[in-house]
Amino acid sequence: MLWVIGGVFAALVVAWLVFRVPDIPVATLRAKYASPASQFVEVMPGLTVHLRDEGRRDGVPTVLLHGSNASLHTWQPWVARLGDRYRLISFDFPAHGLTGPAPDGQYTQAAYARVVDAVVARLGLTRFVLAGNSMGGGVAARYAADHPDRIAGLILIDASGAEYPKGEGDTPFLLRVVRLPVVRDIVAVITPRALIAASLDGAVSVKTVMTPAVVDRYWELLRYPGNRVATIERFAQGYSSVPQADLARITAPVLILWGREDRFIPLASATWFSTALPHSRTIVYDGVGHLPMEETPDRSAADVAAFVAALPVTPASAPGSAPSPASPRGSAR
Repeated sequence: MLWVIGGVFAALVVAWLVFRVPDIPVATLRAKYASPASQFVEVMPGLTVHLRDEGRRDGVPTVLLHGSNASLHTWQPWVARLGDRYRLISFDFPAHGLTGPAPDGQYTQAAYARVVDAVVARLGLTRFVLAGNSMGGGVAARYAADHPDRIAGLILIDASGAEYPKGEGDTPFLLRVVRLPVVRDIVAVITPRALIAASLDGAVSVKTVMTPAVVDRYWELLRYPGNRVATIERFAQGYSSVPQADLARITAPVLILWGREDRFIPLASATWFSTALPHSRTIVYDGVGHLPMEETPDRSAADVAAFVAALPVTPASAPGSAPSPASPRGSAR
């Protein structure tokens, strides 16, 4: 094992010399990837998140949680298609996008659920629809289980959090290696663009999603100062499931959306969630991978619109804004 670790270390040193890329200054990244809708809001002491509060201000509030190594940009296809009906709130989790590392270094599912709680409290939301993709789906399920009274509807999109038997031997060897302090520091500066492109290629089946600009965005936001080290720390903190007994506390309607060709989180996880949440409905998209909101935006947005329209929730006006005199199209009264 020592010889193997030594060989890995030597390879990483060579890779560091050849493939290292620097962090990108915060101001440069904000200039490129923030938008007129972007806000930078302190939601917890020392934690300022990149947040967008878009769409119809008197529409049903819908909070959108992105997946691992993604950012709030993943939701823009839905914002474009649903913003005339609903209030759409998205933000970058700590260690992602333009938010940067968490001051306490915590990136567990429970820690991210606390960030969600801080964001909705900052916005004054008391009842809302919660949606999450991949890692964000697991966080959404965790939050909904902990705060069922606040959830008008839950949308799980290729979500993590399914409960599977796991043991100590399940920790991948590479993950154990990158936990070593020196090795971790080397890995934190080795981020070739080709690695990001290969990862995205494995995530999606609709390859038109992989434009050069999208690959650049993933690659460059990962190079926000501190994000790469924080990502390694997040991986080291492990996978968390949401026990079926906890999910039983969720009383709101649930919509489960899944890409049949997801190679990251298999369709079996959708089946597990549908069994754990008997008041749910599952829609599976043929020819789609891990990111239905990007790979099939028209179909997935239409399914979300139909789901939200059927919920027994009255749209709430945003704090400090005047409600529209007309009822929002597609909402239940």
